[in-house]
Amino acid sequence: MPAPKLSSSARVPLASASPASSKSTPSPAPSTKPKPLDMFATKEGAPSICTFDLHPRAGQAALKAAGLFKEFQKYSRPEGEAMKLIQPDDAPKEFDGEGLDRPEIDRVKLRDILLDSLEEGTVKWGKKVMRVEPDPSARANTPSFSPTSQPRRPSISSSARTSGITSIELWALDVDAKNPWLSEYIGKGSCFMFDEGRALQCQRQGTGACGIDFANPSETTRQEMVDKYWSDCSTDVKRVILSAKDELIPRKLYMLSVGIQWKSKLGVTLLGDAAHLMTPFAGVGVNVSLADAMDLAKAILRRKASVVAKVRSDGYNIGVAVEEYEKIFERGRMNAEKTRKNLGLHFSEKGGAEIAGRLSAHAEAMAKGDGRH
Repeated sequence: MPAPKLSSSARVPLASASPASSKSTPSPAPSTKPKPLDMFATKEGAPSICTFDLHPRAGQAALKAAGLFKEFQKYSRPEGEAMKLIQPDDAPKEFDGEGLDRPEIDRVKLRDILLDSLEEGTVKWGKKVMRVEPDPSARANTPSFSPTSQPRRPSISSSARTSGITSIELWALDVDAKNPWLSEYIGKGSCFMFDEGRALQCQRQGTGACGIDFANPSETTRQEMVDKYWSDCSTDVKRVILSAKDELIPRKLYMLSVGIQWKSKLGVTLLGDAAHLMTPFAGVGVNVSLADAMDLAKAILRRKASVVAKVRSDGYNIGVAVEEYEKIFERGRMNAEKTRKNLGLHFSEKGGAEIAGRLSAHAEAMAKGDGRH
């Protein structure tokens, strides 16, 4: 059955720097004429050192709905599910990730899969939305954009706040050739250490690079940080931090309040980080964003296919679809709460041991077929 089409005057502008805006735009509804506005000057200008694990019922489901799952399988790395947990002064524990069904994919590969599925010219590079307001003359009653002031959200009283954590992102490029020890130590997937007031998170990239984040409430150089906060750790832990010499980027981590909601406003909505910004300590951000995009696209298509929609304007129908989509509040709340709890756990003395127990239990449950994705 062919996809229902919106009239040529309908517009669905999408402003986002995340995969969610790209995911909302591909077929089955090319005639909705989406207009994502991206803050990067070019496709190549977007950040590339990052890797995501896509979950079956969220990120993977969204790619299947968009007809992009086979492309995802070409570049995904099931071996990236392997995980090593380090104790500050003890031998690491290793997990092969079997049964988790959450393969990793480099951010740059996922970005390319999504962007390459769009018609040429869909993404307006080098543009940044500074203001969103109703346009009375627009037939579909969609927002107009003006780069003159700060963005206006749809009746949200809360704004992003710092989590109290600063992540120091380190890069080690081409580790197989340049640093075989680091390559072998981190392994094919992720390598973590969680302890009171500190955490170390390392991830292998498909390019052969390693991204290493160590988090703490302050910003200093790697050697100063090691001397001040990691001096009691094993030589290997300190060596991991000091070996990543290709880049050092401090990033303050922000979050929105758990359970944030807003009153629906005709012509504009939020998805992904704009709707429920959270720290990365549950690894669900990109999955929630892609699930949001899938739900929004499906809501628009369902509304357009309904009998009632044929006698109403596209602007009205899109508004009804958006209200249906905005029932995502509970999903956002659940994932934000999980992330908030994990933030506390990761920076606790028993964090590593508890995470190891969770991983063991989850892997066993998934292997038996009774686990949850």
